[in-house]
Amino acid sequence: MYVDRRARGSLNHVIAAIVGLLVVVPIYLVFVNSIKTRAEASSMGVGLPAVPQWENYATVIEEGKLVGAFFNSLLYSLTATAICVVLAAMAAYVLARRRTRSHRLIYLLLIMGIAMPTNFVTLMQVMQWTNLVNTQIGIILLYAAMQIPFSVFLIYAFMGSIPRELDEAALMDGCSPMRAFFGVIFPLMTPVLVTLAVLSILNIWNEFLMPLYFLNSSSDWPMTLAVYNFFGMYQSDWSLVSADVVLTILPVILIYLVAQRWILSGMSTGAVKG
Repeated sequence: MYVDRRARGSLNHVIAAIVGLLVVVPIYLVFVNSIKTRAEASSMGVGLPAVPQWENYATVIEEGKLVGAFFNSLLYSLTATAICVVLAAMAAYVLARRRTRSHRLIYLLLIMGIAMPTNFVTLMQVMQWTNLVNTQIGIILLYAAMQIPFSVFLIYAFMGSIPRELDEAALMDGCSPMRAFFGVIFPLMTPVLVTLAVLSILNIWNEFLMPLYFLNSSSDWPMTLAVYNFFGMYQSDWSLVSADVVLTILPVILIYLVAQRWILSGMSTGAVKG
């Protein structure tokens, strides 16, 4: 039995190492080729450059208009995440505390959004009817709506870890329902809310289709569309394309590395308590 346990442990380590390589190798390839000359990067090889071409990044920032795209992505990610987290927390709180048949139906309809594909034809008609096409507020609302189903699902499960007695005590002390929620319950949701905030920021930052369909003005484009546009102009120069990709994924990697502890703790708490 001890031998079998060691064998399973070794196998798990081998699988983890293989999966890690599958993730790290593409990032390494992109980074290495981002500091090569155009000729060296043409083959997208794994070797190091003879002389690192750090000026590729300066060229990309200037030619790709990444500064404006970066602040657009930051605006969309933070604003949509704030809207999503607050609305999802309020919805999940009511649905979890009052588990009537109608609330159960609403909850099931909400979480269906996790798996249901987006109907872009209908969505385009709605956006045109509300005059939100090619507007920043429109794309922010779309981003927030996309994240709400999973957010409600996770917070709904997490609510099982918060005693109902806290709600009753707050109401008996004279708090209104809204004040009881934001003053007592909302702070206790911090683990799952931080998890959702980080995941939402990552998802929104990497989103490509929504801004492609609903943002026509290049001045409003996020980082993903800036990379797409830059690739169209410099597709023959893989060193510059690689540098553009590195600058786009770097914020996402940094956010995940800093916040992975909260992501794991929030999701595990919701899974256990739900």
